[in-house]
Amino acid sequence: MISGSPIAEWSFPAEPGSARTARAAVREALGDWGLDSAADLTVLLVSELVTNSLRYASGPIGLRMVLKSGGNLLVEVSDPLPDPPRERTATPEDEGGRGLQLVACTSLRWGTRHGRTGKTVWFELSVAG
Repeated sequence: MISGSPIAEWSFPAEPGSARTARAAVREALGDWGLDSAADLTVLLVSELVTNSLRYASGPIGLRMVLKSGGNLLVEVSDPLPDPPRERTATPEDEGGRGLQLVACTSLRWGTRHGRTGKTVWFELSVAG
C-alpha cells in the first residue's frame, strides 16, 4: 500500500496462512484510512472470498481495495481460475456454502468478471461516516 493512496493491493500465495495474512493487511489498511468502523465486515467478506480462492485455486490470489470518492469501498479478490463462483443456499447442516450469501446480503453490490488469467470477485461497501 502506498501511504496516502486510496488504493491498496496485495498478492498472496495459495497456501493456508494467506487468509490470515489477508485479514491483517485489510485491517491495517482500513486503520490507515481511518475506517476502523468498516474493518470487521470488510475483513469477514475478504476472508470468505480468499478462503474460496484457496479452496479451489493453485495460483496466486490478488486482493485490491479502492477507496472511491463518495464514501464507498471497492474490494476485489482475484485468482487464476476462470470459473465464477456460484451462490447457493446452504442448509443448516452444511459446513460451508454461505460465503457468497454473506457477500450478497451485506454489500451494496457485488459481482464477478473475467480477466486475462482468471476471474475477480468484487464487492462494494458504504464506508461514509
